[in-house]
Amino acid sequence: MSSEKVAGATGAGEELGAMRRTAMLVAAGALTVSGCAQGSGGGTAEPLSSDDFAETATAEGPLTVMGFGTADDEIAQQRLQRAEEALGDTEVQLIEGELDMQQFLSSVASGDVPGIINADRAQIGTLASRGAVMPLTECLSQRGVDTSVFVESALAQVTFDGQVYGIPEFNTVQLTMANQELLDEAGLTVEDVNGSSWEDVTAATEQLFVEEGGRIEVIGYDSKLPEFLPLWVHANGGSMISDDGRTATLDSPEVVEALEWAVSIYDLQGGFGDVKAAREIPDFFGDTNQFATGVLGAMPMEQWYVNVLNEVSADAPMAFDTVYSRQGEPIAFANGAAWAIPVGSANPAAACTFATTMVETESWMAAAEARATAREEAGLQFTGLLTGNQEADRQIQDELVQPSGEENWDHAVEVLYAANDNTVAFPANPADAEFKQAWQDAVNRVLNGQQEPQEAMSQAQEEAQEALDERWAAWDEEQDG
Repeated sequence: MSSEKVAGATGAGEELGAMRRTAMLVAAGALTVSGCAQGSGGGTAEPLSSDDFAETATAEGPLTVMGFGTADDEIAQQRLQRAEEALGDTEVQLIEGELDMQQFLSSVASGDVPGIINADRAQIGTLASRGAVMPLTECLSQRGVDTSVFVESALAQVTFDGQVYGIPEFNTVQLTMANQELLDEAGLTVEDVNGSSWEDVTAATEQLFVEEGGRIEVIGYDSKLPEFLPLWVHANGGSMISDDGRTATLDSPEVVEALEWAVSIYDLQGGFGDVKAAREIPDFFGDTNQFATGVLGAMPMEQWYVNVLNEVSADAPMAFDTVYSRQGEPIAFANGAAWAIPVGSANPAAACTFATTMVETESWMAAAEARATAREEAGLQFTGLLTGNQEADRQIQDELVQPSGEENWDHAVEVLYAANDNTVAFPANPADAEFKQAWQDAVNRVLNGQQEPQEAMSQAQEEAQEALDERWAAWDEEQDG
């Protein structure tokens, strides 16, 4: 199943490849990108002249695209077709599969880079700081792209030191997903597990949890650690890094409290190890998933899973809501992909045309229409599409999303759009891999019983800040030079 297919009608499923991407970024962190405007220097990629980002592609060679595929996916196929039409005679060659960061940075060092890449937005700051990708100000300007059309948090993720280095596509947010039958049996509602009251979630966990003979029969609530710690931190009114991406705040009271609470949810159910073992038993993508079989009360989960559940277990007794902050406001921690043009690309003009066409409103509408038609022909509901382009999202919702008559699934679509209107994200920074490794390792040490939350996050703070200081110093030195 391709990454866009997994995204279904609702966005890209980042969690599934998170560990692999982290490992690749850590490995890539040891590499030094060399070659200045051709990929040099560990730092500065000079903005291209207006001639380099002409509105039409004129290079004779093909445009190679790394990290993007179209297999069995009308969303990708429709947009690719429009991009190829915009490129005229320039051939597009896909290097399919998830972006291999080690392979890409090695290609930058050797001077043999792809024409354009599709990367995790969190990686853009690191790539920009190492001179691996180009600033896109001229590209966006000449193609007439109004950057305000992008989801604000998505654009912030690809804006490094005041310059845009990536073009956002897809947006991934979290929803509260619950088994309505289990809630009813416990005298609860989805509001008790949507995060607006951590005390209510704790109480609901105890009421929903079932253990028999030392074995977990029903997970009451899964707080989804380690990956969802940023969601809980922001729900607690905190942050893990400063807005300028220079200062880690991993040992702040808000972060420590969020970690303590999220871990306590596992402690109520025998500990993380027992819950993890229980949640790995059901077929996550099949009709015996944890909601269909009644072995999970509730959890936050990326919105693309709505599409999966609707397809494989439409009769499952589902309830949906946004995740709420403790102040009672909808909140989601956004992730997604972005297009970036490598320094040394043989055809930056074609790359610019390709990327901007792929994310324009007309392309997303054509793709959404194809998906809606395919779903209708299969007797399935079209559950929307979160694109990273706010204009496209509104048009898709207004023109293509039709009520199914099934209240729970229709409500799921409503709340995924509500979540998309209330997103936060980490700012771009030059040490994303090291920063992420520091806080995830800290969470895992707590989950494994090796450290208490305060001690773990204090260690993570030192590790993350050291990496940030080193990488920002290298960048600042390049700018001053």
